[in-house]
Amino acid sequence: MLKNIKSVTFRDLGRIQYKEAWDIQETVFSEIISQKSENRNRSDEEKIKTVDHLLFAEHNPVYTLGKSGDMANLLANKEELNKLGIEFFKINRGGDITYHGPGQLVGYPILNLDHFFTDIHRYLRTLEDVIIDTLADYGLDGGRSAGETGVWIDSGTPFARKICAMGVRASRWVTMHGWAFNVNTDLKYFQHIIPCGISDKAVTSLNIELGKEINMLEIKEKVKFHFEERFGIFLQAEKEDLKIKN
Repeated sequence: MLKNIKSVTFRDLGRIQYKEAWDIQETVFSEIISQKSENRNRSDEEKIKTVDHLLFAEHNPVYTLGKSGDMANLLANKEELNKLGIEFFKINRGGDITYHGPGQLVGYPILNLDHFFTDIHRYLRTLEDVIIDTLADYGLDGGRSAGETGVWIDSGTPFARKICAMGVRASRWVTMHGWAFNVNTDLKYFQHIIPCGISDKAVTSLNIELGKEINMLEIKEKVKFHFEERFGIFLQAEKEDLKIKN
């Protein structure tokens, strides 16, 4: 059983530059880490209850390379990236290189796993379940690929293709970064990288699988619902804008 908490604060950042969203994540992440550190010197009555967050975002075209990633998996040089209008960042999540862009639902859970379960493997599998459940709503059988984080269609076959990439950072059982779910994503941008460092499998998008454009508001509501179900919480809208500390 999960340790139920009352709510997780939710905010949809909308279309936002990657670096701005990363800064917001870092601010919230650092605040939770700081509060947990301070709580070690407080009595149970004085302890601050940390607030968990789920952020949604949609980015302008950008490639991000995880801390364990290989630069060789970026197939374009700086000049080519500038011509293509694609940003590039080396970041502090796990995993290799991936793409974020319009038509993709990016989710950033910033959770104190002390409220849930202190198990990163289980955490990643639960995030995958959220996307798998969402795909099932559209009649698609999403699944896992052995040894490869994320969500796939036709996993274990020669036609396996990734529809959702995942990569997280965790410190003191606090998480950041998350998933990139291809909904109406233009897949041409994946031609300039070896996605997640996996060269023998394709990528796909929900609109391609279904042969039609997907309503982003609809998909967001479905993902939110399954996130609530899988984590045993409810999402409460952020009352004030998240601020970035200087």
